[in-house]
Amino acid sequence: MGKKSQYDKPLAQNKKASHDYFIEDTYEAGMVLTGTEIKSLRTGRANLNDSFATIRNGEIFLHNMHISPFEQGNRHNPTDPTRARKLLLHKEQIHKLLGLTKRDGYTIVPLRVYVRNGYAKCLIGFGKGKKLYDKRESDAKRDAQRDIQRILREKQKY
Repeated sequence: MGKKSQYDKPLAQNKKASHDYFIEDTYEAGMVLTGTEIKSLRTGRANLNDSFATIRNGEIFLHNMHISPFEQGNRHNPTDPTRARKLLLHKEQIHKLLGLTKRDGYTIVPLRVYVRNGYAKCLIGFGKGKKLYDKRESDAKRDAQRDIQRILREKQKY
């Protein structure tokens, strides 16, 4: 029996990221969560759309990630579901990302959130924003690939 991949079942996924950015490099970062956020995250009540990461004072923070409050929570439930959450990376990785994001058009985008060995992890990607014509080109390639796959399936039936 094969070992399961760490990305088998993401708890939250940013599907727009590959459409809006050319992802050049990815990093796995731990997340600092408070109260019952991990319980809410495990039930799949998180949203990564329109979220981004910034680097301040040598630390990296994730902004606009929405984690709904846990319904059976107690007084330690966070009141702000879109608060800035700290990400845990090695200092060398943060310095490298800081240098890379200084270039024009590059940003840090969260791609997916998952649990590994009991800890919440966030896969962040370093990428450059796509222009409108790049998005059209990506859509055209995807449609052409879909047509090829459909034709091959039809040929296999006969």
